[in-house]
Amino acid sequence: MSTTDEKLTKSFYDRISHSYDALADSNEHVAREKGLAALAVSEGETVLEIGYGTGHSLVALAEAVGESGQVCGVDISDGMQKVSEKRVAEAGLAERVKLSVANTPPLPFDDNTFDAVSMSFTLELFPLETIPEVLKEIRRVLKPGGRLGVVSMALTQEGEKDSFLEKTYKWMHQHFPHIVDCQPINAVGFLKEAGFEIKVENNLEIWTMPVAALVGVSPA
Repeated sequence: MSTTDEKLTKSFYDRISHSYDALADSNEHVAREKGLAALAVSEGETVLEIGYGTGHSLVALAEAVGESGQVCGVDISDGMQKVSEKRVAEAGLAERVKLSVANTPPLPFDDNTFDAVSMSFTLELFPLETIPEVLKEIRRVLKPGGRLGVVSMALTQEGEKDSFLEKTYKWMHQHFPHIVDCQPINAVGFLKEAGFEIKVENNLEIWTMPVAALVGVSPA
């Protein structure tokens, strides 16, 4: 992603940070929650969320890791950080959560830091040529045997036709990428190519558009 594209993306998410839940989360939350359930974060773990948005998953993750665990987050938007910090604080979980704002990749964390990494409707925001680099960085910051949970817009299954909405969505992404900024991807293929072993693969839908909820494990 070029510097200009990064600035446009950051500006867009800063502008919609206070209205994002009404715009998108009402549709995304079911898939997001199923993805978190599949990731199965447990007490005492250290977890990273990439693209934490308005902080709903941060709260769920902070509750799951308990007092002995830690949740970190990185997002491109200062506006999202402010909304998330407020949500986490209102939940009484601020001491368990540390948020940062940065363009990624690279990830601003040390090697072998996290037991699990979570991404929900984030991996498909990156240009296709950047996704392998993102996954390489995730493998770097994961501990051996660590887990990556991904929920993403998915490609239509082989032999099936795109729905009308799917076709419209792809057209909008092609012509107005800063409004419809994500694109359906082959997340399973990307994770396998990055060396992850797929442990969970759930196929879901949002308004007739396919969504994948995956858990991949980094080699021990």
